[in-house]
Amino acid sequence: MNNLNINQIHQKFLQGKLSALELTRGCLKVIEKKNKQINAFLSLNDKAEEQAKEIDEIIKKEQRIPGLLAGIPVAVKDNILVKGMPCTAGSLILKNYYPVYEAEVIKKLRQNGAIILGKTNLDEFAMGSSTETSFFGPTKNPYDLQRVPGGSSGGSAAAVSSNMCLVALGSDTGGSVRQPASFCGVVGLKPTYGRVSRFGLIAMASSLDQIGVLAKNIQDTALVLRAIEGKDEKDETSLKLDSSTQIPVRAMDLGNLKIALPKEIFSEGLEDKIKEKFLGFIKKIEKRGAKVEKVSFPYLEYALSCYYLIMSAEASSNLARYDGIRYGGIGLKKIKNLEQIYLKTRTQGFGDEVKRRIIMGTFVLSRGFQEKYYLKAVRIRDQIKQEFQKTFSKYDFVITPTSPTLPFKIGERISDPLAMYLSDIYTVPANLAGLPALSQPIGFIDKLPVGIQIIGNWLKENLLFSFSQTLENLVLDKTI
Repeated sequence: MNNLNINQIHQKFLQGKLSALELTRGCLKVIEKKNKQINAFLSLNDKAEEQAKEIDEIIKKEQRIPGLLAGIPVAVKDNILVKGMPCTAGSLILKNYYPVYEAEVIKKLRQNGAIILGKTNLDEFAMGSSTETSFFGPTKNPYDLQRVPGGSSGGSAAAVSSNMCLVALGSDTGGSVRQPASFCGVVGLKPTYGRVSRFGLIAMASSLDQIGVLAKNIQDTALVLRAIEGKDEKDETSLKLDSSTQIPVRAMDLGNLKIALPKEIFSEGLEDKIKEKFLGFIKKIEKRGAKVEKVSFPYLEYALSCYYLIMSAEASSNLARYDGIRYGGIGLKKIKNLEQIYLKTRTQGFGDEVKRRIIMGTFVLSRGFQEKYYLKAVRIRDQIKQEFQKTFSKYDFVITPTSPTLPFKIGERISDPLAMYLSDIYTVPANLAGLPALSQPIGFIDKLPVGIQIIGNWLKENLLFSFSQTLENLVLDKTI
């Protein structure tokens, strides 16, 4: 079933050539075979087969597909709440946490008939670019077990890439869906900020976080987004969508497109092999009639610094709740007072990267430094938004490599935070501006996958998908 999209699988359900139970069992067998090596899943849903049987009964009885994702096995990043399943956020401090409610996106998956397979590994509290900071050990890249799958949604990306599931949910704060999608050779989408409810997502940086989709192709990515998007009264930042934002996925004529290529991406840090692969693909796009122009983004060089200041400030505030009282009891002994509960819980419960960001965020919000650092970053963020608005008044899309590097080896950057942070240099601008962005595979270098990033205008996922479908056809040598 690895080469079929969701709509094709649904046709097989209706024809009696495949059942949801068979599909679910097939994924569980792959998990049993591969997960010990890859470490993509942290926990499995013991009711998955039962839920698949229920879908099969409906299809057999009513001869219809009861939902956009009916019978489709879906993996969920372990910072998205699923009632009845653990939600660890990759951290010791939440090792034994079972939520009493579930995320809005999970409710919508269930309403559309999806089978929740299990919860996937991630960098602790989604803080990382390699899925190495998880308390439960690193996830490994299915293409090379000595290398990282990217992060922080590395578990979800690896699960899709290794055929443990058909699609997965992740979260993207600064590239945490797109970068692992590139490293694992799958499609990764960060929707427009507010298009998908964040209710039930464990918050890292609330003004940047967005639940996203990982899948094997553009059609499935669009279908999952359609299932989970929309206004949610429990999330005031969620958006009410109208018919103009609907998502028909059709290949488009490239002859009428104007695409912006930021000059600044060719600065130091971009690996030569990726640059060559990227520019070679740009030439293919131009041969089909698209006009690609280099454009200067003067504030792009400040985007990464701006992002880490804002993200750390918001993370330090969001993680204050993990104090050992409401959340995070980890069986500490010889506690004498309340102060010791706070101190020992957070000292022992958080990993080094989480502590680093909490300390940095607390510093930039402290008196005397808030104006110098945090508020300046907020103003630069506004300038980045204005640059994108100006660019989209002239161009249809902005295009970049997804990552400046190929997947790096496990342990190679974990002791060098600055080198790790540079993994997000091309992806953070879309989060700062709240724009939709998608990474899709364009081939391989030394048997490792390479992705290209497309950034679209606000709420223009419909155009983004159509363009990406055209590029997918181009990669697969289909007629466009």
